[in-house]
Amino acid sequence: MIGPATSALRSAETRPVRDLPLHDLPGFTHRWADAGGVRLHAVEGGPHTGPAVVLLAGFPQTWWAWRKVMPALADRFHVIAVDLPGQGHSERPEGSYDTHTIAAHVHGAVKALGVPTYWLVAHDVGAWVAFSLALDFGNHLHGVALLDAGIPGITLPEAVPLDPEKAWKTWHFAFHLVPDLPEALLAGRETEYVGWFLRAKALSPDTFDDTEIGHYAAAVAADGGLRAALAYYRYAAESARRNHEALSRQQLNVPVLGISGSHGSIPDMAASLSPWAGDVTGVVVPDAGHFIPDEQPAAVAAAVADFIAGSR
Repeated sequence: MIGPATSALRSAETRPVRDLPLHDLPGFTHRWADAGGVRLHAVEGGPHTGPAVVLLAGFPQTWWAWRKVMPALADRFHVIAVDLPGQGHSERPEGSYDTHTIAAHVHGAVKALGVPTYWLVAHDVGAWVAFSLALDFGNHLHGVALLDAGIPGITLPEAVPLDPEKAWKTWHFAFHLVPDLPEALLAGRETEYVGWFLRAKALSPDTFDDTEIGHYAAAVAADGGLRAALAYYRYAAESARRNHEALSRQQLNVPVLGISGSHGSIPDMAASLSPWAGDVTGVVVPDAGHFIPDEQPAAVAAAVADFIAGSR
């Protein structure tokens, strides 16, 4: 259930996105951290003495995508869900949204929260950022789990398929690249657009109710959120270029877990990631589409906990 905001940390001066309602999760606290001139929002809980697990969500969601996973992890881990720049209650900066630039902001925010080393778990666009973060800041990571994501230059197909049975999963990559047209068509219709993604890409269309869809749509609509969401796609080619530039020097040097949904977008994340890392394992979560943390949160929490236990 979405509830009112109650944390003392949430002054209007602290919050970059002041007109967006702030939602609570019992046992967790809202935080903000400055990183490279960008203020990011994080939600933190669990024992600070436990291993730190940082969670990143993707399009068209916010940290709230992890709300069902976070309590299951917080009994033994220090859990921090971070809104990416432009997402949720984080600042929507101008400038580059290539994933290496964004990764530096995310890592800086985690460090500012007093967490020098951590496990990283990320979905969709969050996984784009996590892959680049692992390349640039791998010495600060214990491991990274990546959930159902077409990562630019890595697991993303080179071309959008034209087969109707496949095209509906990736058509938006090309649409989001078109200058100005998405903004003209989507402004004021964020609920319809966000609702299509959440209902079409989940295995069950009942996974998300109208309240959840409204929550995510409001975040996209607020204070430059749509511009920022599109920017991740518009900088995807630069993200891919910088990924391969980094990979020309070294592979990922941390343990990697690829988590796929049985009915998701990338059938085998582990196989797609294996050319780029030396230590890759995989899990396929049954009865799940693209939005695995919402659809099968217990399975995701268990996979993450097992990954951490097996890699320590």
